[in-house]
Parts: sequence; structure tokens; C-alpha cells
Amino acid sequence: MLDPQRLIKDLAGEPAVCRAAQGWHDWLAHERRLSAHTIDGYIRDVAEFLEFMANYQGFVPGLRDLADLQRIDFRSYLARREDRLMARTSTARAISSLKSFFRFLENRGLASNVAIGNVRPPKKPRTVPRALDQTDALDVVSKVAGMATQPWVGKRNSAVILMLYGCGMRLGEALGLNRQDMPRDGMLRVFGKGNKERLVPVLPMVAEALSDYIDHCPFDEGPDGPMFFGVRGRRLGARVIQECMASLRAVLGLPETATPHALRHSFATHLLAAGGDLRTIQELLGHASLSSTQRYTEVDAAGIQAVYATTHPRARKTIDRKN
Repeated sequence: MLDPQRLIKDLAGEPAVCRAAQGWHDWLAHERRLSAHTIDGYIRDVAEFLEFMANYQGFVPGLRDLADLQRIDFRSYLARREDRLMARTSTARAISSLKSFFRFLENRGLASNVAIGNVRPPKKPRTVPRALDQTDALDVVSKVAGMATQPWVGKRNSAVILMLYGCGMRLGEALGLNRQDMPRDGMLRVFGKGNKERLVPVLPMVAEALSDYIDHCPFDEGPDGPMFFGVRGRRLGARVIQECMASLRAVLGLPETATPHALRHSFATHLLAAGGDLRTIQELLGHASLSSTQRYTEVDAAGIQAVYATTHPRARKTIDRKN
């Protein structure tokens, strides 16, 4: 991942545009408090757009040029992305990035463009979260520690996996924890997307695994230091846990969709199947919109239909006749 400051410095725009982009970056970081990963994506999207416009118009754009862009200019940009077979989700994010940048320009009195407000992103393909069934999820939990070459590493991996499946955390949220974030009174304070804070209940099994790892971890940088360390004494990276899940997939015969994030999906799906209500699950997952959580009802419905098809007498007769 390139440094956003390097991207801003190399933007295909006049100096005033680069200064505006720097101000937008600072606003995203300090006012919106977005994650570094999200800001990097936004800056990349705007950098790509400005490069396209420079080639499309034959000169690097200034603030007045951005204000004068017409709908056909934005449509040409979208057509170029389509020609390059860019994913719809990627294009939708790019449009969101551009709208954020142009809103910033308008709010700062730097440039105002009406056409950008009429640009519509392509419809995102509706996806259903891929969750593990309960047996596979529990197999992952029970096997993960034994896959490590060092005992403390096994305890670390087990604690991380349990936080994903037992607390519904995103991998980045778990790995971003510091030692001072240890659960208190059965609750864990988590900072999710947009630095939004939420409280997550911690099962005794998860708390015990975390304490066991802390007791055996050879590194400790104090309260402000990482909770999870790599073998070289630095904050644990996501790639290590992703590779750990890849090894588990091979050993347990799990599908490619069995990723660390699938454990978060499994947390939500299994709660819903056990009678959890959507609003509570929404709070536990840190979803800003209930519609994001409602996707899990489709997963649960699919599971119900599968059980019906294999257990109901009438359904079994239908299947037997087809065979």
C-alpha cells in the first residue's frame, strides 16, 4: 500500500488541486476519523480519476476545470472503467470517493459541480454472506492451536479465531486491539469502521483463551502496546491469520470461502438461527444500517430450506422420486 501523501504529491492536477486533496485527506482522517485503509482507497480513486481526466482532456485539470466538468465527462470515465472490466463494487466505491471529494471542494468554497450529483453508481451484485456450519466452525476453533509450531503462537491464533467467531469481530478490529483493551466485566470495547465504538460481550471461553495467550506471550510493550504480536515482536498482521485459515481449510476439507471473515458471518448466522433478533445482532456486529444485517436472514432461510429438504417426509419422497 503506497503512502497517501505520495499519491497526493503525484496527482495529475494543478497545485491548487493537490492542496485541496491534502485538505480532504486531513478532513477524512481527523474529522471523519476514517481508517487509514479507507482513506487510502479514497485517495487512489481520486488519483485515478484525475489521471483519466488529464488524458481525456489533454491537460492536467485545475479547480475551475473540475467545476466545469459535465455529465458526459463522468460518463466517459465510467465507460473507461467498464472497458477495463472493473468490478461494479469497485466502481461504486470510486463514485462515492469522487462525490466525497467534490462535496469537500464545494463546502470549502473551492469548486462547485452540479453534474457529479447526477452520476449514479452501477448496482452492486447482491451477495449472501458465506458462513460455516456450526460443526465446521467448532472444528476450526478446536484445531487451530495445534497447527502452530510454537505453543504461545497456537494460543495466540486460538484467541484471535475465538474473538472472530465468539464476538463477531472483524479481523482488523481484533488485531488493532492494545493490551489495555482487555475485556472488563465480560465486555470488550471495540472500535470498528469509521472509528465507531461499540461494546461486545465476551464469552468465558473467549476470555480464558485470551488470558492464556497473554500469560504465555513473550512480548509486552505495556498498555499502549499491541495485544497480538507476531513472532518478531511486532503487531500481528492479518496475513498470518489468513494463512492460518488456509492451512485449516486444507486439513479440515473446508471450502475456499472459509476465511477469517467467514467466522464473523458464522457468528451472526448462528445467533440468528438460535433466535437472536436482528437489532441486537446489528449492534453486536457494528453495522450502521439494519439492511446490512438483514442479509443474514437469507442465509438462515437457505439453511432452513436445506433442513426441510433432507428431513421432512414429503420432501424426502420428492427427492427419492427424482433420483
